[in-house]
Amino acid sequence: MAIEMGDTLPDVTLTLPDGTSAGLRDYVGKPLVLYFYPKDDTTGCTREAQDFGALYPEFQALGAEVLGVSRDTPSKHAKFISKYDLKVPLASDTDHSVTEAFSVWIEKQLYGKAYMGIDRSTWLFDAGGALRQVWRKVKVPGHAAMVLDAMKALR
Repeated sequence: MAIEMGDTLPDVTLTLPDGTSAGLRDYVGKPLVLYFYPKDDTTGCTREAQDFGALYPEFQALGAEVLGVSRDTPSKHAKFISKYDLKVPLASDTDHSVTEAFSVWIEKQLYGKAYMGIDRSTWLFDAGGALRQVWRKVKVPGHAAMVLDAMKALR
């Protein structure tokens, strides 16, 4: 069942780069920006992580958390974070429960061939854990700033 506007954070768990787990419901109490991206260390995904990282202090000043999610392993995330000195936290969906819960594991096309991959998307939850805004098929340039503006509007 897809998450819809007003629904609360689902009871699913992510794996952090250090191997520990974090449940999405653990973030209730502060606004959460959850962004899904296809793959570590690719051009668009690197830029997106850097853009959110550059604005991370502003999100934190609003009391919000930002979390990037892909199906890459925790060790790949750790290398990605280290290589680019990323500031925004990343998490792995190792059991695929999160990408399935958010319906972001979709069929995509590249050069006429179909394959499964993550729909680059961002989900904004308020402090009570309720979904307030969704961006699908995200274009990276300017996106993090747009999300920050939406976060400010929640206040």
